[in-house]
Amino acid sequence: MDPEVRVLRAAGGFGRARRLLAVASWLPCVALGLALGSEPLLTALPAHHCRPDPALLPPALRALRGPALLDASVPRLGPARSPSPCLLLRYPEPALRARPNGTGPCTRGWHYVLPAAGLLRSPVTQWNLVCEDGWKVPLEQTSHLLGWLLGCVILGMGCDRFGRRAVFVASLVLATGLGAGEALAASFPALLALRLLHGGALAGASLTLYVARLELCDPPHRLVFSMGAGLFSGVGTLLLPGLALLAQDWRLLQGLSALATGLLLLFWGYPALFPESPCWLLATGQLARARKILWHLAEASGVDPENSPEEESSLATGNAPARRKARVLEEERPHPFVCTSSCPLMSTELDVLSAGSPLPQHHCILELWHTHVTWRNGLILGFSSLVGGGIRASFLRRLFPHEAVFYGPYFLVAALEMAATIFLLLTVDRWGRRLTLLLGTLVMGLASLLLLAGAQYLPGWTVLSLSVLGLVASQAVSTLSSLFAAEIFPTVIRGAGLGLVLGAGFLGQAAAPLANMHGRRGFFLQHVVFASFAILALLCVLLLPESRGRGLPHSLQDADRLRRSPLLRGHPHQDHLPLLPPSHCRTQTQLV
Repeated sequence: MDPEVRVLRAAGGFGRARRLLAVASWLPCVALGLALGSEPLLTALPAHHCRPDPALLPPALRALRGPALLDASVPRLGPARSPSPCLLLRYPEPALRARPNGTGPCTRGWHYVLPAAGLLRSPVTQWNLVCEDGWKVPLEQTSHLLGWLLGCVILGMGCDRFGRRAVFVASLVLATGLGAGEALAASFPALLALRLLHGGALAGASLTLYVARLELCDPPHRLVFSMGAGLFSGVGTLLLPGLALLAQDWRLLQGLSALATGLLLLFWGYPALFPESPCWLLATGQLARARKILWHLAEASGVDPENSPEEESSLATGNAPARRKARVLEEERPHPFVCTSSCPLMSTELDVLSAGSPLPQHHCILELWHTHVTWRNGLILGFSSLVGGGIRASFLRRLFPHEAVFYGPYFLVAALEMAATIFLLLTVDRWGRRLTLLLGTLVMGLASLLLLAGAQYLPGWTVLSLSVLGLVASQAVSTLSSLFAAEIFPTVIRGAGLGLVLGAGFLGQAAAPLANMHGRRGFFLQHVVFASFAILALLCVLLLPESRGRGLPHSLQDADRLRRSPLLRGHPHQDHLPLLPPSHCRTQTQLV
């Protein structure tokens, strides 16, 4: 048995204290779900038309009021004869009573059909982000997604350097201040900058919470607690429209969101609810701090390290002779116990506990380039996340070709995300990470290709079914790629590695608003590109290892030992590590 396993057993393993901390980490996901789901509400486009301008009418028509004035001022479009959203009728100048001879832009603003998404005021209506300024809405959406991308990458590296707890608390402080700043934004450029920064702060809080929760759990419970957090986030997304109906003003809604993150800071800012990850402390050589936290967890779990078996208590207290005796005893007898903790491996020699802790040893994400297979695994999962996030807009566009309603797409997407989470909860531990990811990618690619090739020939119910199935599969691929990445990246760079994978997903999601900035003219090309990427991702997933039931890797060397096994039946020693020269294959086989 590895020495640190005995330390963790002395600290209660995945006992009552760790279980309570993992369950408590679900509650902040509701507030983070509220913040993440606010983007569709803030950018919802209400039905609108130009305000009539009597000065543009002939003298005989200037006395008109109500619907008659609207009919004389605004052209009607389509079979429904709805008012034009961006044009006013023009009349010949000298004529007293004449027929309109053209159209022109709005001159007195717009009339909006409110409430839109439950709000009587939104950034769209306050700054008239329609018609000629309509491109500013997808710009704001892209800016917010870019903030999430940058936050995942930058703060992910920060949580590997400064710790999970420090970055989580700092992200909450920033998110609270920036959320309050959004509620007070005086102009659209100020809102644009604040949304960018606010997205980055929320990404940092979400990422560090995810990593800390994963490192608390043992292998059998990692999936359950990770998917449970996703369900709580979905609950927050579903509650947001009701909160908008109560607030009815986007500034008040943003203020309430900032208040929610402030409450998180008030409670989860205490070390008792969010302690530093012992895994990270052990991996970076901060053994004195790790011992204090593990001792506290042992006491909270009802375990007394002083009354533990001799070899375990000696490791907790730092008695070097007893530790050496314990290692001899462990070598002389079989050990049926299997590691139930997800913490990484410490050094095999724990005499440093009695000699004093060394300086912290931090690692950079750039060290991935010196690994044999870990860089490849991260690249494949980042690519899968990119495809899963980008192709989602294509399925949504098939379901709702006209953005005339808000609640239907919003609640359908939230419900399908929760359905994908439940599907993963029921299948991933049974089938394995790699096989489930492979099936999700296959369904996503086939649905996309069928819609691309035969949408105009297929019945409506078939298009609807394929779009719903594709949405569920794409969400499952994105969620499982994140869990998979967190399990195969080593503790020393887990935050940065997971941040890159999550950032790739947000980059894929940003493709949809970028296409909208050009009037959706790139929709077909975007669909073709992501459908092709889905087929390529299907082939790449076959190269991934299986992480089900394995402890989290501690170092880059440990991560490189995660090798690809046969898809349906595990024979790890028959693997030959594709993409590596034979010399590396022999080296890795000897390490195992």
